[in-house]
Amino acid sequence: MGDNAPAGGQAIEGLRMRARSHPLRASLSEEMHLRKLPHFPVPTRLMQIVTHVGEIGADESRTHVAALCASHNIDIPATAQYFVCTLGDYELVWERHTEVASYTFIRRGVVDPGFGIAPFEGFAAEWIADLPGEVLRATQIALVAHDMAPQEMTALTRHFAPDDLVVCDVVAGRARIWSDFRLHEDGFGRLLVVDNGLEGAEPSQLIQRLQELGNYRNMALLGLPLAQSLTPRVTTLEQRLSALTAAVAERVSEDDRLLDELSFLSAELARLMAETSYRMSATRAYAQLSTDRLHSLAVSPVVGHPTLVDFTERRLIPAMRTCNSFSQRLEDLSQRVAWTSSLLRTRVDTALARQNRDLLDSMNRRTHLQLRLQQTVEGLSIVAISYYVVGLLGYVFKSLHEGLPGLKPEIATGIAVPVVALLAALSMRSIRRGLESG
Repeated sequence: MGDNAPAGGQAIEGLRMRARSHPLRASLSEEMHLRKLPHFPVPTRLMQIVTHVGEIGADESRTHVAALCASHNIDIPATAQYFVCTLGDYELVWERHTEVASYTFIRRGVVDPGFGIAPFEGFAAEWIADLPGEVLRATQIALVAHDMAPQEMTALTRHFAPDDLVVCDVVAGRARIWSDFRLHEDGFGRLLVVDNGLEGAEPSQLIQRLQELGNYRNMALLGLPLAQSLTPRVTTLEQRLSALTAAVAERVSEDDRLLDELSFLSAELARLMAETSYRMSATRAYAQLSTDRLHSLAVSPVVGHPTLVDFTERRLIPAMRTCNSFSQRLEDLSQRVAWTSSLLRTRVDTALARQNRDLLDSMNRRTHLQLRLQQTVEGLSIVAISYYVVGLLGYVFKSLHEGLPGLKPEIATGIAVPVVALLAALSMRSIRRGLESG
């Protein structure tokens, strides 16, 4: 009982720890152990094919690998993004990235002096022909020992183009690589890695870093043709914007036409940015990954030959600067469009404010004229009212003259005129004040 208590206590603690774990804890821990090549000895032959399948092609790639594995009674998980299996004398490593899928075939203990597909012809030729997507990079890799026979080394190195041959030491001189980074007649590139003292997992780590460097470099360079092809469109938009800005500054065109042209220009620019933003951002990310992998290789030169750093930086850096310049031009153009739009809107708002001011002035003048006319009408109304009231009083005075012989109608009517006029004026004033207060 006492011997089992510690084990039981550990199990209980383990259950408690798992109960408190974040839902993604296990998957995150597993992720750190994925995406690496299995260990292999020296010599080894490898073949890697990278296909561009897009973001929606993962199912086709996984289905293709699942069919191959099923022929060897191996099941691949439906949600797998990375899978390693043994197929007879071969090992297959399948990996799914955001846009690409990579297939790495490993044949241990084989040296192929011809860099051909012979070590993998058992199934690879027919199976590779049906790979989904478009081949972005394909490489034949030979990992050999430094003490191999001179004639065998000569047989390997003669398969590279002498004018483009890159030779350098990596990982502090414990390995030397040879490659011309060209596509050969069979559609593959070639990479020779000579082991000068690699230990443990270093051979597989080195091959993986070299392949990731090449794959990420090609992925980064996908943005260059796009930037080059769309640069004339950006130049055209810049010229049109310059003309619009000059027209806004010189006030030589109608604002409505300028607004229409500026709206069209903004729409074209928005469409261009939508077409390129993902590719340009992916290019920057892949370029940074390539740089990181290059630095991790600890490259040192071999006299008389360019190094992997020379080859990579010679084209990758100018290409990335071209892509960055293209993206920056789009950003600057978008800011300039916003400034021009703001300037034109300010001018339109100023014109509208001026029109509103003139309209208010006109309304004020019209109101003043109406007031003067109203005052004139009031004066005439007082006269008319007084006239009719005095006329009525005249009839009254004539009637009273018969009963009051001393009353003279004419004199009484004359005296009533100012009194009636005053009373009419006071009445109109009282009515106007009542309306104004209401």
